[in-house]
Amino acid sequence: MKIKSQNHILVNIIILFLALISSKTITAQGCVAIKGNATSCMMVHTDSTNVSQWQFTAGSRYFRSFRHFSGTTENEERLSLGTEVINYSTIVDLSLTRIINNRWSAMVDIPIINNVRSSLYEHGLVNGTYVKRERNTTSSFGIGDIRFAVYRWLLDPLKNEKINIQLGLGLKLATGDYNYKDYFHNVGPDGTNELRTVDQSIQLGDGGTGITLELNTFYKFKDNFGMYGNFYYLSNPREQNGTRTYRETIASRLANEAIMSVPDQYMFRAGFNYSVNQVKGLSVAAGARLEGIPVHDLVGGSGDFRRPGYIWSVEPSVNYEYKKVVLFASVPFAVVRNRTQSVTDKENSVTTGTHVQGDAAFADYTINVGISTRF
Repeated sequence: MKIKSQNHILVNIIILFLALISSKTITAQGCVAIKGNATSCMMVHTDSTNVSQWQFTAGSRYFRSFRHFSGTTENEERLSLGTEVINYSTIVDLSLTRIINNRWSAMVDIPIINNVRSSLYEHGLVNGTYVKRERNTTSSFGIGDIRFAVYRWLLDPLKNEKINIQLGLGLKLATGDYNYKDYFHNVGPDGTNELRTVDQSIQLGDGGTGITLELNTFYKFKDNFGMYGNFYYLSNPREQNGTRTYRETIASRLANEAIMSVPDQYMFRAGFNYSVNQVKGLSVAAGARLEGIPVHDLVGGSGDFRRPGYIWSVEPSVNYEYKKVVLFASVPFAVVRNRTQSVTDKENSVTTGTHVQGDAAFADYTINVGISTRF
């Protein structure tokens, strides 16, 4: 266990280093988490030139989720009893954008993901009975779901320097492993370790081919003060990916959660940005951020196992531009966390005659850092 934990600390350090030497921030916190791809610049602005060029961006997100919520109520006893699930997640999004002209661009995004999950209830449980109650970890590492997207500024940037809207349409492929396995401790019939699929929250992909829609906009009150807005939605028509959750081994009533769902994902952020005149290239921003997984998908079924919910955060950001290089960082602090009632929760509520609503682990904050360069 110690060797395994040290290896993942080393992987995390390498990933964060890649992010720092290689820009678009990304989202998610804990079990209610989107798997990267929701990339957005801290400040949206148009390119003032028609010269075609490339832009390489690397943005990294890190969070530690450990606070359990059912609805908006925190299950504080999980911490006092030491039964909380802890997810350590590091994601680096590497994206390459071709700026075709001052209105059109195309992008490919590749996420690299490293997760470690520490839990009590997933280990030592045989036929619903704990044979050896102890905390252990499972983990996952690899490439996530790759996404392609095209973008267009709806208004002519040369004639609309004060306000503009950018529309993006993309395709997310099921390239990330959605049946990633690791060894669970003392779960076999004779108390042995067993190779099983890891929890949905640390799977590298969701198993669905999806369509992404993005809207980015800005409005300038003055040359150095304005507003920004970003919206991202991933529609996954596939209902379930066939990956087993093993939740039916915890309780027979969870048989309807035995297979993983392929949920939609969304993100919205808006706020104000200010360019610091005293320091050339430096700008700061503050705003609100919403991210989550809906109970019902826009297209396709919404059954099987998912942890729907959302997080409202307050997001301070900083941006520094020097010639063709941009450095950025943001730290969204969660203010509202809600693990909403899933389709299977509602089914089980009807079956048992009592209100059933699962919980999910959330982080207090996330750390987003990155760098971008044009060439």
